[in-house]
Amino acid sequence: MRTRNLFGVTGAVAAALVMIAVAMPAVPVGHGTHDGKVNHDAHFFVPSAEQTEAIVAQQALAPVRGSEFRADCFSSHRKGDDPIVFPGRAGVSHIHEFYGNRTANAGSTLESLSAGTTNCDPVVDLSSYWTPTLYKNGQPIAPDRVTVYYQGITQMGNAIAPPRGLRYVIGNAGATSPDQNPYARWSCLGAPESSRDFLTCPPGSKLQTYLDFPTCWDGVRLDSPNHRDHMAFALGQTCPAGYPKVVPRVELLITYPVNGGGLTLAGTRDGALVTNAPGYTFHGDFFNAWNQNELQRRVSTCINGGYVCGTDGEPIQQ
Repeated sequence: MRTRNLFGVTGAVAAALVMIAVAMPAVPVGHGTHDGKVNHDAHFFVPSAEQTEAIVAQQALAPVRGSEFRADCFSSHRKGDDPIVFPGRAGVSHIHEFYGNRTANAGSTLESLSAGTTNCDPVVDLSSYWTPTLYKNGQPIAPDRVTVYYQGITQMGNAIAPPRGLRYVIGNAGATSPDQNPYARWSCLGAPESSRDFLTCPPGSKLQTYLDFPTCWDGVRLDSPNHRDHMAFALGQTCPAGYPKVVPRVELLITYPVNGGGLTLAGTRDGALVTNAPGYTFHGDFFNAWNQNELQRRVSTCINGGYVCGTDGEPIQQ
C-alpha cells in the first residue's frame, strides 16, 4: 500500500495551497568544471520555498477518482551515462541504474529507443527511466521492482498523452541537506513513515523510494537547456501561466531488497564522481518512447475516464 508524507505541511495548508499554482523558477546551483571535474548543473537545482510547498503538496494528492495506469519495470543495466544531461558522452556521468529500455546509453535518441526492447510490462512502453545507483556497504544494489505510475492529479479530463521524445529531469543531485531536495522521499515497505534521507528499515522489511515528476508542459518543447524549464509543478487543478498542457504525473516507486544501514548513492560531489552520496541527493530522468497510440488509449481510458488500470491499460476499478 502506498503512503505519503507531507513533511510538516498540514492538511489546512495543503488545502489552501490547492487554490493557487506555484511556478517559481528553480535556482541553479553552480558546480565547478575545472581540470576534468564534471558539470552536473542540470541535476543541481534548489527549489524556491514556494516551489517546495508546491512539490510537497502535490505528493499528498492521490489520483483523482483513481485516475491511473502503470508500467512494471526492472533494472536493465547500470552505466556512467545520462542521455539527457550528457548526450553522446559515454562514461561522463556518475553511475545510473536504468529501467525499462535495454538499449539506453549516452547516445540514446527517440529513434534508438524505439528500435530497442524493454523489460517493462507493457512492452509498448519503450521509455527509459533512470536514477542514481543505490549502494549498500559499497556494493551496488539493483531494485526488486520499479513501478511507474501515470496518474491524473491535475485536470484529469484535459490531460493529454505526453509526446514521444519528451524528456526531463527531476531532483537535486547536489543537495547539501534534506531541505534542498523535496522531490524524493524514502520509506520502508509496509510502514507509513517517510523521510528525504535514508531510513534504517528493520529486518524483514525493504527500502523504498518515491520520485514524483511535474504535470504541466509548455506544449512546445520536448526538452529545454536545463532539462526542466519546459515542465512545471501545479497544485490542485491549476497549471501556471505558460504551461497550458496537462500530462499525467509520472511517479516512480522503487523497491530495493535491502534494509538496515550502510546505504549511499552514486553522485557527483565537488566535481568528482562518487558512490557515497547521501540519500537526500536522489533524482531521476524520464525519456518518453511509448507507442503513442497505446499511450493515448491509456490516457483516454484511465486518466480522462477516471479509472485505475492495470499494465494492460484496462480498468480494474473506478
